[in-house]
Amino acid sequence: MLTVSNLYVQYGERILLDRISFMVGDRERIGLVGRNGAGKSTLLKIIAGAQSPDEGIITRPGSSTLGFLHQEMNLPKGKTVLEETLTAFEETNKLEERLEVVHREVATRTDFESDGYMNLLTEMSDLEHRFHLLGGGNKQVEAEKVLKGLGFKDADFQRLTDEFSGGWQMRIELAKMLLQKPDFLLLDEPTNHLDIESIIWLEGFLETCESSVIVISHDKMFLDNVTKRTVEIELGKVYDYKASYSGYIEMREERREKMAAAYSNQQKVVVQMERTIKRFMAKATKTSMAQSMQKRLNKIDRIELDDEDTAVMNIRFPVPPRAGQVVIDVRNLTKKYGGLTVLSGVDFKMDRGDRVAFVGQNGQGKTTLARILVHQLPPTAGEMKPGHNVHIGYYAQNQAATLQPNLTLLETMELHSPPEMRTRLRSILGAFLFSGEDHDKKVSVLSGGERARLALACLLLKPINLLVLDEPTNHLDMLSK
Repeated sequence: MLTVSNLYVQYGERILLDRISFMVGDRERIGLVGRNGAGKSTLLKIIAGAQSPDEGIITRPGSSTLGFLHQEMNLPKGKTVLEETLTAFEETNKLEERLEVVHREVATRTDFESDGYMNLLTEMSDLEHRFHLLGGGNKQVEAEKVLKGLGFKDADFQRLTDEFSGGWQMRIELAKMLLQKPDFLLLDEPTNHLDIESIIWLEGFLETCESSVIVISHDKMFLDNVTKRTVEIELGKVYDYKASYSGYIEMREERREKMAAAYSNQQKVVVQMERTIKRFMAKATKTSMAQSMQKRLNKIDRIELDDEDTAVMNIRFPVPPRAGQVVIDVRNLTKKYGGLTVLSGVDFKMDRGDRVAFVGQNGQGKTTLARILVHQLPPTAGEMKPGHNVHIGYYAQNQAATLQPNLTLLETMELHSPPEMRTRLRSILGAFLFSGEDHDKKVSVLSGGERARLALACLLLKPINLLVLDEPTNHLDMLSK
């Protein structure tokens, strides 16, 4: 059992978490939902012990273990994928060492009836149970199984981790978390860099694992398939629903409708009583009745309607120059990385006004093709001709990570803005849901979703007529999507 008690977190004038409390039971599957910047990632960091609240405590059994996959992970360099993944078995290795000591002691002792001997047998049983639960007998087999489930191939196991993109490094870290089989597993946006096959595999793994799971995700289907309980954070408060995401949406709407109806009925009663009191007070013979009625009115437990955050981004593209009829013409394009052919003989043309989606499994070359189109990568062979008067804007998978953390939001916008847009920067930030007091915040304190919104705002400062977006919704909440 993990207990969150009376947590309070405040940043400047903004109350992020307002004395919230809830409990997490054994093997519970909880979806933690809310708008970007509502405090979801902050709450997970506090539960994991990576951040301290202003008030409140987190309690869990002292012997329990906890794994936390957060949005900013940095793998050490110099190890292969398999070597780094096997570091997940640190606890298993310690258990194995202790088991060897206990086995030797059991084999040499003769005081079979003593309390010490019985305690040793109990410890041996507990150690063996934990050792087998963690898959200690077949560590490499388990590691390879999880890596393959997350999309790695046999040939990837001996490649260095630094050869992989941030998204693939996140998969390695996720694999380590899953292999450790902690009592409490905290996952912050685990599906952001996974393809459909890997997401389906992860759903199956989480369904059968023994851990209690708290997951932040903006993937509705994933939440429906994994969770049975939803905790919503909205404007500093938490609302607990015993349902998966789709059920939570229905129950949330029902709760709000009932509250609105109860509030409306109570207001009618209050207004009627106030009128009666006013009328009675005007008559000397009914003053005592009016005073009695006023006392009853004062004792009424007033219903207050909860505030609701329904703000969405107001995206307006600057008017771009008119491009030619053909925007991009790709002919016989090939891209190789050493001996690996990623793209071969690609022919592709886009006309003005086209809307094109690149789909396919991870590693099939979608991002590579996008980077070639925006001149970030040269093709190995073939040609890519941009059309007449084409102005390209590119949102990369790690676009938010390219923002400078030491700058404020306004300074970041100024850095990316042409001179003629300088006077509009504050209003543009407002359109992307950053209020006036947010403008002087450092980028480093923003959530993943807030950074994604800021990166989008920077991208739209210049007029563009070819927009290339690589996973732009990864960190955005449901309404922003």
